[in-house]
Amino acid sequence: MSVKNVKSSLNDISKSLHNVNAAREYLIKNTRDVVILCSHSIIAAHKGDLRLAKQKIKNAELVLKKNQKKAKDNFKKYLITPEQELVEACSFLAIIEKKEIPSLKSMKVSKESYVLGLLDCIGELKRLMLDNIRKDQLKEADRIFNVMENLYLILYPFAIFDKIVKEARRKLDVNRSLVEESRAIITEEIRRNHFVKALTKK
Repeated sequence: MSVKNVKSSLNDISKSLHNVNAAREYLIKNTRDVVILCSHSIIAAHKGDLRLAKQKIKNAELVLKKNQKKAKDNFKKYLITPEQELVEACSFLAIIEKKEIPSLKSMKVSKESYVLGLLDCIGELKRLMLDNIRKDQLKEADRIFNVMENLYLILYPFAIFDKIVKEARRKLDVNRSLVEESRAIITEEIRRNHFVKALTKK
């Protein structure tokens, strides 16, 4: 019995698997870079450094674009996290700048990543709202809360797609609590503000 054919076949398979593994390692490393860049963008945006926030997003988009070209069908799953991080960072910046949140088409990401990125953005909006309250910028805090609440309401129906959009239901449950807590906080601050103003008028 000869194993010549088997050896030849296994050599071909080995070469193919080496290529697959190299592509996988490349994506794992570079998708991590996208996540880090987006995280730095959000931090910069919170600090009010919008120029740096935009630069980090631009860099993240360049890296992600290379990843998207590299990812074949079997590797699309590695793009979900970096894509949703980019959606979160871009949406957060747009809200701060009082602009429209980018569309799915303009973001050039998967549908799943787009939904998950918007869901993640809600948590950052609560933090932003609290920062504005601390700075005594109640009008801006109220605007941020309204965006936050509207985002939650239009995303809520996606709970039924939890088997397709992984983590959607869990994120929505978390966001419901965030919105309820934020509503209580902003309502109390508005009442306190009105009370203080009423006292100063007397």
